[in-house]
This record gives sequence, structure tokens and C-alpha cells, in this order.
Amino acid sequence: MAKKRDVLITEVALRDGSHAIAHQYTVDQVAKITKALDEANVPYIEVAHGDGLAGSSLQYGLSRTNELELIEAAVSVCKQSKIAVLLLPGIGTMKDLKHAAELGAKMARVATHVTEADVSAQHIGLAKELGMETVGFLMMAHMAPVEKLVEQAKLMESYGADVVYVVDSAGALLPHEVRDRIRALKQHVGVEIGFHGHNNLSLAMANSLVAIEEGAIRIDGSVRCLGAGAGNTQTEVLVAVLDRLGKETGIDLYKMMDLAEEIVAPMLPAPQEITRDSLVLGYAGVYSSFLLHTKRIAQKLGIDSRDILVELGKRKVVGGQEDMIVDVATEIAKKREKSPVS
Repeated sequence: MAKKRDVLITEVALRDGSHAIAHQYTVDQVAKITKALDEANVPYIEVAHGDGLAGSSLQYGLSRTNELELIEAAVSVCKQSKIAVLLLPGIGTMKDLKHAAELGAKMARVATHVTEADVSAQHIGLAKELGMETVGFLMMAHMAPVEKLVEQAKLMESYGADVVYVVDSAGALLPHEVRDRIRALKQHVGVEIGFHGHNNLSLAMANSLVAIEEGAIRIDGSVRCLGAGAGNTQTEVLVAVLDRLGKETGIDLYKMMDLAEEIVAPMLPAPQEITRDSLVLGYAGVYSSFLLHTKRIAQKLGIDSRDILVELGKRKVVGGQEDMIVDVATEIAKKREKSPVS
């Protein structure tokens, strides 16, 4: 009889990691990674465009492969793991969610900005009707006070969410801020609590452990740290640390190490690390998926990408406002042209 898992890990390399490779996953890559994750006994594997179902677009980045094909391939090789999908209302539709469920996805993670949970009601309701395990995903959690976060989490709970996540999309939260948020949700929300971290300030692991200490039992990880910005909490490391802490994940550590080293690492265009740009994401509190878009426009206009990111942070730009990257970059470039040469 399998041991009860103390922490349920969702692997996000095939969704959040899509940002890091400019959404260029192939069916073969997804099938190979998913099969290895399934064999390592990872309970949930998220598969989608980095910005969720229907995210493939000029604004968010075009996918090399239709995500429905990727989901279908992932489902086909799973013997025990469940495939999860992410949906951002306004990008993905009810129809997209139905298609994912028809293909065999068993979990729907409905994501909104931390102050906009009310736009998730229909999608959470539909996911429940479709028999899917349903997660409310409150993104950019650093941008709202604890009281507001609790209010929004309770809304998602009222719509039928089985789990509510604190999502540090910018990798901007400090450990005490994670502690305050998870503790408050545990006190005021009746469903399970999750945490999704980014490593822009090198705090993804520390923040994940603090979340677990405060009662979160759903934690996101990404093999080889593959995710937007500087990536997410590194799954194989998380499994090892939790094993040292005596926390049961049910995941085979050696198999996770092997797939990270032998399957995922060779696919990466570059190692996932904290660069000056990803560091600024966390420092300025900017959505992690903005990184590649910002680097491209900065190079095109010959300006410093950090200036763009800092200004985006000052303006409190959030996911879904990717068009602001070009606007801000263009403004900076024009100011540079007008300023006298020193």
C-alpha cells in the first residue's frame, strides 16, 4: 500500500518551462519528459502554453506545436500521473477547457491576477462540472495585502475550487511575506493551500519550505528549474530536501535526478540561472514571463532591458499587459534620442 503523501507536487516544466524555450516544445519532447515524470511517480504534470490554454499568439508568443496535441501526447503516456492544464480567463475559453478535459486532462488550474478572482467563477464552475480537480491560482500575490488575498481566495473557494494557490509570479516575495500569506489562508480558507514560486531572488526553495511549514501541502516544482524568469522551485532538489525533512512526496528521487540530467538538460538552450534581467524581475516585482519579450525589444532598440523592467514595475504592469513592454521600451528609446550626448 502506497504511503500517504505529505506534500503533493505539481511539475510545471511543460507549462511554465515553455516560457524559457519560447514555447517551442515538440510532441516527442513532451511525451518523453511526461513518461519519465510518470515513471518517477510525480502526481500532477501541467502541460500547456506558458500563458495557459489558447496562449499561443503574437502577444504572448507563438507555440511551435498546438498545445492540444501536447496535452494528448502527455495523457497517452501516463499510467499514474494526472495531467493538469492552466487557464487564464480572457485568454483561454470554456471551449478550450472542454477540449482539454475531452483529451484526458484531470486538473484545471484557473489563474487570475490576485485582485481579480471574480473573473474565474464560470471557469471554476465548468471545471467542476467536467469532473476535474480544480485549483484557484492567484497570480502576482506580492501585489495585494494579506487581507485582500484572503478575500480573493475565499471567492475562489466559494466558486468550487478544491485548492487555492499563492502564486509568486514575479519571484518577488520574501520568506516572511510568504509565511504571512499562507498562515492567513490556513486560518480563513477551508480548502487545501498551495504555493508556486519563482527563483528571481534565489528564494523559490526557501519560500516553498516556509509555505509547507505554514500548512501548504500543494507545491509547484520545475525539473531543472525550467520556468519563466529564473525558473521555479527545482523539483528534484525539492524532493531531496523534503526527503531530508521526513516529508513524504511519493516521488522517486533517483529517477527525478536522472530525467533532469539526461532528458531535460540536453533540451535547454541555456542553463536556467539568475541573470541580471531575471534578478530585476524579482527586485522590481515584474511578471516573470515578461523576460524574453523585454530582452528582444531592448536588443532591437539598443536600450538596457533593466530600465524597461524597472519602469514596468513602477507602473505595476501585470500579466495580460504584454503590449506595455513595447510602449515602455519605445518611450525610453525616444527619451534617449532627445537627451544630449555627454
